[in-house]
Amino acid sequence: MTLSLFGEPPAPLAQRMRPRTLDEIVGQDALVATLRRLLAAGHLPNLILHGPPGTGKTTLAHMVAAETDAEFIPFSAVSEGVPRLREIVKQAEKLRSAGRRTLLFVDEIHRLNRGQQDFLLPYVESGLLILVGATTEHPGFAINPALLSRSRVLVLAPLEDAAMRTVIHRAAALESLSVEPAAEQMLVDAAAGDARQVLSTLETAARLSASGPITPELVREALQQRVTQYDATVGYEMLSAFHKSLRTSSGSGALYWAMRMIRAGEPPETLFRRLVAAAYEDVGLADPQAGVVATQAMHAWERLGAPEGYLPLANAILYVAQAPKSNRAYLALHAASDAAEQHPDAPVPMHLRNATTGLMRQWGFGKGYQYAHDYEGAYTPMECLPDVLAGAEFYEPSDHGFEREIAERIAGRNVAAREKG
Repeated sequence: MTLSLFGEPPAPLAQRMRPRTLDEIVGQDALVATLRRLLAAGHLPNLILHGPPGTGKTTLAHMVAAETDAEFIPFSAVSEGVPRLREIVKQAEKLRSAGRRTLLFVDEIHRLNRGQQDFLLPYVESGLLILVGATTEHPGFAINPALLSRSRVLVLAPLEDAAMRTVIHRAAALESLSVEPAAEQMLVDAAAGDARQVLSTLETAARLSASGPITPELVREALQQRVTQYDATVGYEMLSAFHKSLRTSSGSGALYWAMRMIRAGEPPETLFRRLVAAAYEDVGLADPQAGVVATQAMHAWERLGAPEGYLPLANAILYVAQAPKSNRAYLALHAASDAAEQHPDAPVPMHLRNATTGLMRQWGFGKGYQYAHDYEGAYTPMECLPDVLAGAEFYEPSDHGFEREIAERIAGRNVAAREKG
């Protein structure tokens, strides 16, 4: 690789390697096919390009502008604001008068605040601006629903190893580099599907090589320290994996994802909150102690902090993961909620109303009420739902763990009720 000793330095390798046509894009075959169909239709919708760093979001935006003969105007959600957007709108109006469309590319669109997104909405809706936003964050959480509903979301995946090797081979051919197989594998492994990172590391290794072959030692020196990719989207996906591992009774899986998140900088409180939620959602009454264990572990963390506080976290994760599972309480909650939504005005039965005055007793408040403790087993089969829902059962226990005992209690009470009836 030649270096410029005088004048301007060459552009970064990642910039020089940026694909110029859709045919040059690697590793995004399904997305490219979708984009081709959209372009062929002649009506390009607003696009949200969602994916991890180095997968080609900015490149695709440039290509869309070129394919549609639209004016490409970049906007940084990090450093620019509404005044700049106003300038862009004026420029777009002039371009439209001249018969040309404007493509507004918003990098890191998830960083737009609510006011900026609301400002854009009418111009996107009217078609004055073709919006192409790039984000590493989950669009459903980061973008105004009104703006999102007017856009097509295209998801870019991290590049697979074969695509990464293609990127390395193209760069090596462009720069006349010799890359040893072990060094190539190290580049692929370290980049984790990020083409920009692999090209940046390759460029640094080439500068260190003094025109010699790229060896594993040079790649290791170029890397210096591998930085784990972690942002809100990755964190959300890992938190989902953590919860699903608990639900599936995989203690090892749950511990792994918990430690991945903690090592990436996620506050342990995030894990504890999800752990407590899983204990009540997925274990429920099959083991009522699961919620107690998870909550006590969270309190222990608050007292101990790191590193000792990770011990109650691990104990609670393993307990919840290995506990018998039941979501019947969770289902009962939603069934009762649906019933409350469908019958929001059902009156309280007279026998359940509290007769606090003589007039209320004259009206029949409390008439027919049966005090449970006056009956054998402190149980009486008294209807406690409004007439419109009489006889409904929202909770049906499973035969898992402690819920088996609850089911036996309910069955016994039903027998007693039939005998009494």
